[in-house]
Amino acid sequence: MSLTNKPIRIGALGASRIAVKALIEPAKARDDVVLAAVAARDGAKAQAYAQAHGFERAVSGYQALIDDPDIDAIYNGLPPSRHADLSIAALRAGKAVLCEKPFALSADEARAMVAAADETGLLLMEAFHYRYHPMFVRIMEIVRSGQLGRLRRIDALFETSVANKPGELRYDPALGGGALMDLGTYPVHWARTVAGAEPTVVAATQRLTQGGADIATAADLRFPDGLSARITTQMDQPSKATLEVEGELGRLHAVNPLAPQVGNLLTVEIGGEEHTETFTQETTYAFQLAAFLEHLRAGTQPPTSGADAIAQMAAIEAIAAAAVKT
Repeated sequence: MSLTNKPIRIGALGASRIAVKALIEPAKARDDVVLAAVAARDGAKAQAYAQAHGFERAVSGYQALIDDPDIDAIYNGLPPSRHADLSIAALRAGKAVLCEKPFALSADEARAMVAAADETGLLLMEAFHYRYHPMFVRIMEIVRSGQLGRLRRIDALFETSVANKPGELRYDPALGGGALMDLGTYPVHWARTVAGAEPTVVAATQRLTQGGADIATAADLRFPDGLSARITTQMDQPSKATLEVEGELGRLHAVNPLAPQVGNLLTVEIGGEEHTETFTQETTYAFQLAAFLEHLRAGTQPPTSGADAIAQMAAIEAIAAAAVKT
């Protein structure tokens, strides 16, 4: 069935908090997408969530939603431990998938997911929402223009405070939690995207909780041509997200490339001349949903899919494997 001239009917896996920002709010601002259904293991929870957030209906059980012929695309907002199996099932059921980050629990899972997308010819997009906002588009424009000269150094940091309370998946390694997987995936992706290449790990450290989740991770990376990067993430600090890129001819410093909708600033210094730029506070999630729909209709691949998603998980695995644990 052609999706060109009809609204895209999206089903959400999980009555999750992130779905409100990542899917529900941007979908309600559009007339070319329908919040068709939401599924949860608990039918009553799904029903309450559907009523609260404007879904047409609720479905009890994830497979029932995946098999529903009335659904065109699936948003997988479940914990990372359910990204691979359910995203693959959705693709094989004929649904495009927008999958939350981190993409999977491992590079092998990511490879299996991408293989399923390749086999079915359907869209599978990792939800790195920041990548589609004009702020990061502009960062990449500056980097690729050569204005900074040959890149020498990248510093990428994202830290915030996450309370260690019962049920908090970010403190559960089995579900895909931990600072590196949940928060650090962003600075790792910023560095990889800016570099346009894949890193090797020079050194890394992780500070662990008693439950085995990393509460903080730092890594020194090396890219081809001598470009180095420092990745820092912690989930016991006040919120801060910054990206600095230094080249032979200049530098840029981005404040809040993660969520520019809550405030942002880009400072660019070239040849001793400095200027600043600010960007729209329309949400990163609105741009992400627009990109997902555009690529779905056009049958094209977005930058956060395929080989990029596999390489991202490989980089995270390499950092964790190299890290000295304390």
